[in-house]
Amino acid sequence: MRRVEILTKDEIIQTVEKEGIKFIQMQFTDILGTVKNVTIPATKIEKALDEGVFFDGSSVLGYATIEESDMRLMPDPETFVIIPWLQDNLKTARMVCDVYDHEGNPFEGDPRAALKRQLERARKKGWIFNTAPEYEFFFLMLDEQGLPTTRPSDSGGYFDLMRDRGDLIRKEIVNYLNLMGFDVEASHHEVAPGQHEIDLMYTDAMTSADRVAMMKYVTKNIAYRHGLYATFMPKPIYGVNGSGMHVHQSLMTLEGKNVFYDPKGPYKLSKYALYFIGGLLKHAKETCAILASTVNSYKRLVPGYEAPVYISWANRNRSAYIRVPAGRESHTRIELRNPDPAGNPYLQFTVMLAAGLKGIEEKIEPPEPVEKDIYHMGTEEREALGIESLPENLGQALDYMRRSQLVMDALGEHLFKHFIHVKEKEWESYRAHVSDWEHKFLLPAL
Repeated sequence: MRRVEILTKDEIIQTVEKEGIKFIQMQFTDILGTVKNVTIPATKIEKALDEGVFFDGSSVLGYATIEESDMRLMPDPETFVIIPWLQDNLKTARMVCDVYDHEGNPFEGDPRAALKRQLERARKKGWIFNTAPEYEFFFLMLDEQGLPTTRPSDSGGYFDLMRDRGDLIRKEIVNYLNLMGFDVEASHHEVAPGQHEIDLMYTDAMTSADRVAMMKYVTKNIAYRHGLYATFMPKPIYGVNGSGMHVHQSLMTLEGKNVFYDPKGPYKLSKYALYFIGGLLKHAKETCAILASTVNSYKRLVPGYEAPVYISWANRNRSAYIRVPAGRESHTRIELRNPDPAGNPYLQFTVMLAAGLKGIEEKIEPPEPVEKDIYHMGTEEREALGIESLPENLGQALDYMRRSQLVMDALGEHLFKHFIHVKEKEWESYRAHVSDWEHKFLLPAL
């Protein structure tokens, strides 16, 4: 699946003139997935499409040093959309950009470029990698200064309506996303108070990652207009469920046939689907720092809150790392459950695909699925089934990543080293911080 409408260069220029668009946002992401932006007047659109837009990359996290700071943004015409809530003299469109260095080469530190390389690996095998992320987030109250608190916007629970203060706001977000051609499948209130979910329809992983980055921007903007703060922090509130980003994924042939389906295979899964699962399981620990990329991510990945802790797969068991939903034939897919929405979607999809393709290339057979609730198993029972655990914190996850040839090859040396450097600083700062918990429980007793 692709965008509803893909415009050529001339059609973009005509649309800008016809729609009275005044500005173009040239968007890209830093290494952590934060959306960055250079805005140009709409009168410069033709020059931008032909020559790109130059910018200083030295201050963008994970990009470059002062000595190699001259960068160029080249907009991808397929990502052109009009931002629906900006009108009249502020009417604005956006395009996602690829980043090039001062010599005109694709910049090796561009997260979008890393995903492009993996998608090309799959395409050379005759496959398209499709993803459909389920995005969870919280609406939080603001204080008198307009800063976010940890007070949720409502007291609702799973699928609630009557106690769902965010229902109308969520509908407004979905409406804007659909006006931009993002094809939302569903939205609803999640388990925790103030927690919500928006599910995007299946499409190729590049389109999906582009949409995810923009969806965060839309969600935060619309929430703020209603006096709330939207956060994609995995675990903003103690004692309730955290926010994940379950990613449904499959491989399709160039002709549109689902590679994961085999009516005669075990569980009606093809050998490629099983090998793909095997690759994701084998490389779960070393990809975890990318999929769950903050110190806070590991507050979510604890037993008892519907988040995966143990490395296993299942058809029905929602405590597993990988679940295979019920649909078959064209709907056959697998669901990876440890990613969270705080990460960089380009890098997340990159390592997912790299691990899955490695599983296919090396014919990695997964163990038997585990349909029992793993949270309630004892240590000996899990060990007997060969079930290992994900890293318990970001420090452990980085240790596994440092030794991973797969992640190094998938990201490239620049992204690999810069990501580890940035996240080591985060981990060391977190380790050294004295928390309120320590003040409460240790200060009076010691």
